[in-house]
Amino acid sequence: MEGRASVIDGDTVEISGQRIRFNGIDAPESRQYCDDAKGFEYPCGRRAADALDTFLAASRPLHCTFVDRDRYGRLVGDCERADGRGVQQWLVEQGLALDWPKYSSGIYASLQAAAKASKRGIWAGSFQAPWEWRAEHSENPRPAISQPLGIISDRQLAQGFACQPRRTCSQISSCDEANWYLGNCSWGGKLDRDKDGIACETLC
Repeated sequence: MEGRASVIDGDTVEISGQRIRFNGIDAPESRQYCDDAKGFEYPCGRRAADALDTFLAASRPLHCTFVDRDRYGRLVGDCERADGRGVQQWLVEQGLALDWPKYSSGIYASLQAAAKASKRGIWAGSFQAPWEWRAEHSENPRPAISQPLGIISDRQLAQGFACQPRRTCSQISSCDEANWYLGNCSWGGKLDRDKDGIACETLC
């Protein structure tokens, strides 16, 4: 898939209405704060997203190779800019995201070690791993939408869900359907009014 990417957060973009989760890394959540070298809090999640936006703008379009889908139907992919620079590699190099061994098999571990040694990005201070932060800040045991949640089959995806026409929670019949719209449609965020990663909470 190739196109002009809009940044959703530090490890997720959207191209032509399709959300793509970067494979093998995890960036701080949009609402997450970290401590800098002096112990002061700063919005590390938003900073990662802003840095990613600047990085992608320098060489468009973005090209992503499909790897799989997570349980919400989002593409999981390896992405690079038009000039060939790998996005995941850059995020880890800059200390803006972590290697996630559960999904990466440690492919970015050496880049992470270098970022840590140089105290780049979040390594300049202290922080909580994004997957741990999500677990502590979710009132619902279901992980947040920005987390890769395992692979689903094409048969499970083929349930007739589509981004058009737009829907409201009153027009949606199940939690799975609501979360599919949240993860895949440009308007899906309207289903998560309190921005906690859970769509249509009366259903979920």
